[in-house]
This record gives sequence, C-alpha cells and structure tokens, in this order.
Amino acid sequence: MPQIGDIAPDIELLNQDGKPVKLSDFRGKKVILFAYPKASTPGCTEQACGFRDQFPQISAQNVVVLGISPDQPKDQLKWKQKENLPYDLLSDPDHQLLEALGAWGEKKMYGKAYMGVIRSHFIIDEEGRLADIQLNVKPKESVEKAVGALS
Repeated sequence: MPQIGDIAPDIELLNQDGKPVKLSDFRGKKVILFAYPKASTPGCTEQACGFRDQFPQISAQNVVVLGISPDQPKDQLKWKQKENLPYDLLSDPDHQLLEALGAWGEKKMYGKAYMGVIRSHFIIDEEGRLADIQLNVKPKESVEKAVGALS
C-alpha cells in the first residue's frame, strides 16, 4: 500500500483516444488522479462531473486532472464526450495502476463479495510523489477533498 511521500507508480496506460500516458508525463505539475468503478454510472458521473465543474479553478493552479477505471478507451471516449469532460480518462483493464495505488480490492454488494475499484483520489506533487491519498470516498466528497487539498 503506497504512503504519502512515495513516488507514484509510473505504469503506462491508454487514454480515451488510445494514446499512451504515464504519470511521469506530468512532472512539474500537480495531478489529481481519481479512480472510479465504471463510466456512465450515477456515482461515477457525479464524481467526474464534479471535477469537470471545478476544472477551471483546478487548472488555473497548474493542476492536471485524470480519471482512471477498468473501462476500455472507446467506452471512456463515449462517456467523456457525453459529459463534456475536459480531462483524460485512463484505461486500466488489468487494474495494474489501480492495484499499485491500493484502489482495487474487495467490495460487497447485496451481501456478495467481489473485487473492484475502490472509489478514490490521489494528489501527486510536481516531483511525482503522493501528496494525498483518499480511499473509499463518496463522489461529491472526493471532489471537495481534492480541491480543498490544493489550497
């Protein structure tokens, strides 16, 4: 499990356009990376649109926003266009980065346990170190806490 101060894992993933992206591509800027279970679902849309609505304030502080889920790039592109999201969505179908960040684990629904994305967000500083780790957050709370941690 990563700790605050650790270098963020630098695993290359494809964005919604099928282009490779690594967290090290953003050195020199802070990054908000939010993990969500599935594109186009209510909670995930609330979280993603919350970051969309705060995007002008976030980007004015030289901060990059990235979303990450196991969804395929084509599904993320469709969702990005539908919700007018101004930032990249990373596809992690093998949950490599999600696992490395501790955002993949056991969940329960209707009494059944299964493995999936734990809704989370991470703030990565300009040197690529984890500055904030919030696991198992509610959609609205994720946006509020991430934006609040930037000040």
